[in-house]
Amino acid sequence: MHCKPMTLKGKHVTLEALEQHHLADIQNAAADGELWKLFFTSVPPPDNTQNWLNIALEMQQQQKAVPFVVRENATGQIVGATRYCNMDINNKRLEIGYTWYAQRVQRSPVNTECKLLLLGHAFEEFGCIAVEFRTDWFNRRSQAAIERLGAKRDAVLRNHMILPDGRIRDTVVYSILNSEWAGVKKNLQYMQTKYEA
Repeated sequence: MHCKPMTLKGKHVTLEALEQHHLADIQNAAADGELWKLFFTSVPPPDNTQNWLNIALEMQQQQKAVPFVVRENATGQIVGATRYCNMDINNKRLEIGYTWYAQRVQRSPVNTECKLLLLGHAFEEFGCIAVEFRTDWFNRRSQAAIERLGAKRDAVLRNHMILPDGRIRDTVVYSILNSEWAGVKKNLQYMQTKYEA
């Protein structure tokens, strides 16, 4: 397991290493639906995108994360972002988080394929024994999406984080174990078939 930039390519999307030159594309993707207005997400507002990008790249330099932009293969456009984070090399665990997508690609094959690529690399290349997902207690859509992947709810961490606006967040924690990966993979591949023309 390492925190070096990488590219993961699928049929519908390509996950590319986040770089400084993606700034305008990130702003455009986040503007589709004004996603930063959802108080329970980590989507950067237009006036704070550079800071968001700097933090993501700093996390990578500190060997704590691998940030990606999500490029839609059909259009070539950046439609979101995601990352490996909380990488625990000794215990072979990581989290997939900081995920968001432009409104127009929500409920499309994008999220399913992103998770298939990320989970596949985590379990099959990194040798992870568990992959974690975390989301805000108020983000019901995210919880439902995580559960559709096949992840199981582990816990709710009460008063887990003090957010920049002062709100104290309860965090819902999910995980998928390496012993569950074969079944989860088959399910994600099946979910992908409904988008095939």
